[in-house]
Amino acid sequence: MISVEMQSRAEHRWPAVIGLLAALGLYGTLPTTFLPGVRYVVVVVGLGLLIPLVVLNPRRLTRETRWSRILSIGQALLLVVANEAALVQLVIALTTTNSNGPTLLLAALQVWVTNVIAFALVYWELDRGGPVSRRHTPRPHLPRADFRFPQDEDHDAVKEVAARSSVKTGWTAAFIDYLYFSLSNSMAFSPTDTMPLSARAKGLMGLEAFGGFVLLALVIAHAVSLLGL
Repeated sequence: MISVEMQSRAEHRWPAVIGLLAALGLYGTLPTTFLPGVRYVVVVVGLGLLIPLVVLNPRRLTRETRWSRILSIGQALLLVVANEAALVQLVIALTTTNSNGPTLLLAALQVWVTNVIAFALVYWELDRGGPVSRRHTPRPHLPRADFRFPQDEDHDAVKEVAARSSVKTGWTAAFIDYLYFSLSNSMAFSPTDTMPLSARAKGLMGLEAFGGFVLLALVIAHAVSLLGL
């Protein structure tokens, strides 16, 4: 039986679910020339993996098993890999002179937003053992952190800032925090307020930033060529 205290500390399931559904929707509605068979398979598999995870934790993330951990990480990584493949195809299309400009620019936006959400899901699943571990494992026993948030070191700041620190309140990062820094990393091409600590975190953030940079550069170049400047 799940205790009241555990239930109150558990993270809500649905912000991440909404993010995943939005990413799958954007990925699945890419132009028909973008890996048509693969896209539909990825969407169906992503939705199929989501069903047992929601059944296990329908409202809050209070329980975790070995298989649910594998499914949740695999689901996030599947979306990242599939979208990176779409990114490569988009780069090739943007460098082709006879490509459909408006369609590709819209596809570029879809790929970019999907990339932000997909990497946010991966960060959310990996950091400190995942969302269940972060909320319910005592801090001395938590796995090593992949990311350092400002709240982790604000306990000695001025009173009104320290009041929100993890030391003072037991604050723990939620999906929205990972989504925010995934967005900022993809826009700034570098860490902003959240710093990577592990090699895998640096590799993932580097891959996301590189993809965003290449995509933005090609989209700008393509838009300029459409305007005839």
